[in-house]
Amino acid sequence: MTAGERVVVVGAGVAGLTTAVVLAEAGASVHVIAEQVPGVTSLAAGAMWGPYLVEPKDKVDQWGQRSLEIFRELAEDPSTGVRLTSGIEASRTAEAPPDWAITLPGFRPCKQTELPAGFTAGYRFTVPLIDMPTYLDYLLCRLDAVGGTVERRRLPSLADADMAPVIVNCAGLGAKDLVPDPDLRPIRGQHVVVTNPGLTEFFSEDTGLSPDLLCFYPHGDTVVLGGTAVDGEGDLASDDSAAADILARCAKVEPRLAEARVLEHRIGARPTRATVRVEADRQEDGRLVVHNYGHGGAGVTLSWGCAEETGELLNAS
Repeated sequence: MTAGERVVVVGAGVAGLTTAVVLAEAGASVHVIAEQVPGVTSLAAGAMWGPYLVEPKDKVDQWGQRSLEIFRELAEDPSTGVRLTSGIEASRTAEAPPDWAITLPGFRPCKQTELPAGFTAGYRFTVPLIDMPTYLDYLLCRLDAVGGTVERRRLPSLADADMAPVIVNCAGLGAKDLVPDPDLRPIRGQHVVVTNPGLTEFFSEDTGLSPDLLCFYPHGDTVVLGGTAVDGEGDLASDDSAAADILARCAKVEPRLAEARVLEHRIGARPTRATVRVEADRQEDGRLVVHNYGHGGAGVTLSWGCAEETGELLNAS
């Protein structure tokens, strides 16, 4: 990648906007094309840093750790929407903590008296929480500050992404048709945003592969309650029954949430495949496409690491 080289980034979710920022700040002339700006699935994220249920593990660990470093830096500026927050991840079965959690600041096993009824194990640590509407606006402003441009348009194919010599595919679930990639599938997620009754710490249950999640993430005056993970479903319509169940699960752990006022529902479809795809693909017409998609529910967690690797692939090609 040479200084001033035109690069089209397809997609304006957290992967697309982070990648656009990295490339633009490295000197590329970046133009983002996306149907939704910012991407609705990224807007719906909770979002807590944590490399959940994504492969390949060795690369995920590298991408996640690099993102963690940058989120810690961003947390020094409250206007980014990133804050370092303490809280508990708990389990109803006595399982060992995930290896990524052990290295986090303040990590320690919980005493039984710290856990809600029905939980047998838990761990306390400090981790970045990201208020996604604020954070995505921050990324858009940062991109604009270095001359990046954004166009709202639906692409029928990657070949329609103008005549730039380089295309970066951060289309998320849209990559299923754009590439095409038949291995990509949606996992529907729903969160409920409520007024904050005074919470300052997060809570998250390790629910494994269950479609019914339990977590709450305080963001100042609001709390994001989760959630769902319905494999194979991409419908973004609000599900009132699922929302009621989310509220009930969270209020059982934190009774103050029972009286909180519902502000909005956020629904997204996590772009999921067997492994995250970050790789270069030279097209028959000579154009270079670098793919960066398939992050599942770990798009925020992996965003900076994957964006920087995308830049390295462009420089090496």
